[in-house]
Amino acid sequence: MLLGVSVHKPSVQAAVFFPTATRESAFVHAIASAGVAFAVTRSCAEGSATICGCDTRHKGPPGEGWKWGGCSEDVEFGSMVSREFADARENRPDARSAMNRHNNEAGRTSINDHMHLKCKCHGLSGSCEVKTCWWSQPDFRVIGDYLKDKYDSASEMVVEKHRESRGWVETLRPKYTFFKPPTERDLVYYENSPNFCEPNPETGSFGTRDRACNLTSHGIDGCDLLCCGRGHNTRTEKRKEKCHCIFHWCCYVSCQECVRVYDVHTCK
Repeated sequence: MLLGVSVHKPSVQAAVFFPTATRESAFVHAIASAGVAFAVTRSCAEGSATICGCDTRHKGPPGEGWKWGGCSEDVEFGSMVSREFADARENRPDARSAMNRHNNEAGRTSINDHMHLKCKCHGLSGSCEVKTCWWSQPDFRVIGDYLKDKYDSASEMVVEKHRESRGWVETLRPKYTFFKPPTERDLVYYENSPNFCEPNPETGSFGTRDRACNLTSHGIDGCDLLCCGRGHNTRTEKRKEKCHCIFHWCCYVSCQECVRVYDVHTCK
């Protein structure tokens, strides 16, 4: 319980499961911090938290054909709670704390950047005589996909030590000066990722053997990358699926059952 809002504790334990400062750790911290902010913001808008509610500060004048209504989600309050919660342990003057604070904030910023107007029409028979709108968070899947892209393009950093009045302080700077430096929206890391191709109980990796892969994809889910150059096996698989569905008035749907054959590719 923090600031009167209930949040699950495991979100701030990412450093325990990712003791190294890899891009995977950067992603986990960012999405965990974003998850706390998202959950608190949604709870406030739904009325399940007693000390917060709707956002009334960022409405501004209404647009043409609509007016303000509903409950705008207060992402600033959710982000504040996330800072108090997810950043509580990141007050050390070392590089890992600096990295975690940066990635936590990048996760929270991703929600603010994806806030959008959500509207509802009011009128007889579904007409839109009056339209009310409010600020809303996106589906969390949108945040996850966005942060996954940031994971793919994360910036590698190097650690520098500085002597200050409080002692030695570690900071981060970009490793490659010919690349664009990271912004507050980018993820940063300074240690290489372990080899996830083979099983490794120390890193928690199960390896990629027997993982299903996409034969036509050139991305990380493609057989070339996911199978780490070992090649893949192909088998056929029969699946029962609903097909030839018909809507009957009123109101039910009847379907036939079809058997389709699929090629399934798995890593060697």
